[in-house]
Amino acid sequence: MTRTADVNGITVSYDDYGAGPAFVLVHGHPFDRSMWWPQISALTAEGYRVIAADLRGYGQSTVVPGVTTLETFARDTFALIDHLELDEVVLGGLSMGGQIVMECYRLFGDRIAGLVLADTFPQGETPEGHAHRNRVADQLLAEGMTGYATENLAKMMAAYNVTAMPQVAEHVWNMMIRTSPAGAAAALRGRAERPDYQKLLTTIAVPTLIVVGRDDEFTPVADAELMNRLIPESMLTIVDGAGHLPNLEQPAAFNAALHTFLDQ
Repeated sequence: MTRTADVNGITVSYDDYGAGPAFVLVHGHPFDRSMWWPQISALTAEGYRVIAADLRGYGQSTVVPGVTTLETFARDTFALIDHLELDEVVLGGLSMGGQIVMECYRLFGDRIAGLVLADTFPQGETPEGHAHRNRVADQLLAEGMTGYATENLAKMMAAYNVTAMPQVAEHVWNMMIRTSPAGAAAALRGRAERPDYQKLLTTIAVPTLIVVGRDDEFTPVADAELMNRLIPESMLTIVDGAGHLPNLEQPAAFNAALHTFLDQ
């Protein structure tokens, strides 16, 4: 059921389905909560209550221009969890969403029962990356999302899936072009300031699943293998036939990894 909540001075739009232990899903950039539709149906069938929200600046949530840090996103996420009166959650995120999940663990680790880190990486920003993210933010504000979507569609998905999976490609394309340029730019500027999470990952003391698409260009398999080495007793699943969005490109394989993880 789609709902809204006023938290941290903004209005957050979110989906809330099912009953049971709470599983909160955090989307990536420049997407919205609809990227989790295949997982919502699978997880509710597994007996979970699944909450997927639009981050500030994305989807139907309030757009706040300027700079949105990972800490701000993390505090928004737990403000919604508080609003829903949930004590403990399993928390999953993809790409930027995975970095938000890492920040959530830094701030609210005692309220997290398990983690899913998909197609993400823990390293801090480089000087080159800092300049690039700010340059892209400027471009989005000046030109809008269409050029960015055109340039990145075949990197968000594996290029071979853009033609092989036209409905998925259309969904990914629509999420990107519907995103507010101001919201996306604020998130890019915030990510340019992110800390390094590698030391934090060595302290994670809850069950953790790491998932990555075999052909992910943005966060290659080596990044997932690094996190797997850093996080004690973590599980790693590499999804064949997928790029940066294995949850949409190969939902059956992604959901099977979730099922195995949750069973254990």
